[in-house]
Amino acid sequence: MPFDISSLQSRAEAAIALARRVGKEAAAFRAEALPETLGIENKGLQDFVTVADKRAEQAIRSVLLTEFPGDSFMGEEGGRSGESVDEGGTWVVDPIDGTTNFIRGFRHWGVSIAFVAGDEILVGVIYDAAQDRVFHAIRGQGAFKEGRPIAAARTSDPAQAIAILGHSRRTDFEDYLAISRRLYERGIDYRRMGAAAIGLIRVAEGISDLYYERHLSAWDMLAGVLIASEAGAAVAVPRLGELLRRGGPVVACAPTLAGEFAFLTEMEGLPAAE
Repeated sequence: MPFDISSLQSRAEAAIALARRVGKEAAAFRAEALPETLGIENKGLQDFVTVADKRAEQAIRSVLLTEFPGDSFMGEEGGRSGESVDEGGTWVVDPIDGTTNFIRGFRHWGVSIAFVAGDEILVGVIYDAAQDRVFHAIRGQGAFKEGRPIAAARTSDPAQAIAILGHSRRTDFEDYLAISRRLYERGIDYRRMGAAAIGLIRVAEGISDLYYERHLSAWDMLAGVLIASEAGAAVAVPRLGELLRRGGPVVACAPTLAGEFAFLTEMEGLPAAE
């Protein structure tokens, strides 16, 4: 590991404080804002950015690169700064994951901050707006919600399972329908939340038994992938370098149902979830 535990703890502490601060600030801004003051820009079909996204990312970038000047930064709204991820650590940030939810007043959105180096996710921090709580993990140290350990569910009966499915217009809707039908036929209930980071921490804390989405950008998933994995979930994703370049699929599930959901990893050409 290129960073010792002390350096990772200091980064996790900084990211926890920052995610909480910018998350609360974004929530307060949304509570008071009129639609015309949200500064909504359309990046594509059902793909939006607001002034809150931009402010949050700017604040996160400024603080992290001031406190850790040797690190680099990759954000959804502002792109890349600093050296290559192969030469040191990189912060990978989605300032508001679930922007459409945020705009419309749905509670399921969050702030996602990951720190990666080499081919590993080392720190993951997510502010969950719906619960006003911060989740975090350091690689090899377990997963936590407000400092208390969390664990993935141990559901063994598919008919008692709940899945969360993600979907974007970058992928085929017919595939999404086919997967929904397969889950339905197995007796598995499912939801769609519109925020990958939040779906992944729901698996981490044992509320959901699966989060699956066919394509995500790295900033959408990296923090949640580490938190879910450290909570004991079975997780399958492409290698980090590939995710950083072009994104990809994610499967995260209760370890007791990894066999039930193996068809998803096989379909995506991923190694078995572990």
